Amino acid sequence: NCMALNPGVLESELFGHEKGSFTGAVAMRRGRFEQASGGTLFLDEIGDMSLEAQAKVLRALQENKISRIGSDTDIQIDVRVIAATNKNLKEEIAKGRFREDLYHRLSVIIIEVPPLKDRPEDIDELVTYFLETICNEMGIAQKNITPEALQALKSYEWTGNIRELRNVVERLIILGSPTITAEEVSMYK
Repeated sequence: NCMALNPGVLESELFGHEKGSFTGAVAMRRGRFEQASGGTLFLDEIGDMSLEAQAKVLRALQENKISRIGSDTDIQIDVRVIAATNKNLKEEIAKGRFREDLYHRLSVIIIEVPPLKDRPEDIDELVTYFLETICNEMGIAQKNITPEALQALKSYEWTGNIRELRNVVERLIILGSPTITAEEVSMYK
């Protein structure tokens, strides 16, 4: 998640570092690009990456090589990159916050996923999946949901998209009855 890490940590996470290259670097560490070589690397929230980190990612994608922090040795990589963002990258380019050359390098195939509020028909399957997954993670008996409760969930805007829906389902599992009702949805949403 490119947004979750500050730029220095992100660089170490993506490209790795050599022992002693900075305080706390007690051992050599392979970065995500190197670890994913021969496979796929998913960069989430790439629209929040610093311009400096974007330049380094661009170099990795253009030249198929990286160098760890604290090293001047290039390492060949062969990585397919899938990137996601909730930002409009063309707007970010216009505002000077995203590199146009990186955008073009990444945008070989663009898959636009509409926000959850525009596809309420997906909510039934997502809620069913989250009920099963979260109950299993918590080690509790499977909970059910009434059709009216599902309809209530479909009526919300879901500004936080699927993450928000998942959190609401988790809250309903924790606080709701064995069969979640529309009344509980309105109470705990």
